[in-house]
Amino acid sequence: MKTLCIIPCGSRKIWDKNPDAGPVEAKYVYTGRFSKKCREYAEKFYPNDWCILSAKHGFLYPNDIIPEPYNVTFKIKRTRPISSNELSKQIVDKSLDKYEKIVIIGGKDYVNIAKKCFPSKEVYTPLSGCKGNGEMESKLNGSLRTNISL
Repeated sequence: MKTLCIIPCGSRKIWDKNPDAGPVEAKYVYTGRFSKKCREYAEKFYPNDWCILSAKHGFLYPNDIIPEPYNVTFKIKRTRPISSNELSKQIVDKSLDKYEKIVIIGGKDYVNIAKKCFPSKEVYTPLSGCKGNGEMESKLNGSLRTNISL
């Protein structure tokens, strides 16, 4: 069964520390501890089948280029996050609809958005029930340490 792993973007970005970084591959943009841990997990267990869900850009493959800093969140509508219609279009355009199973690594907001995008797919959310990023990081660390996916 072909599986896609989706990880969240993050508010901390490379331009926070290096304002002159210029355009950067998506996999290197999000520099927060939780974002980096999610990326490490995706790279280890789904090395060729993962993407990032960005509130501004939608579904990003790891090598997609992010041209500049941004501050958009799904939690605050006035930041103008990407719409569900745009996300649905990207699923087809980026061939994400070829996957039979979707694994979503992230918090409740990202899980809910991603689940809505894949209504006919088997969706697995291994971090559901965690009480915050600390507990989610701990589960990811345990998985990475034992080499057993969640």
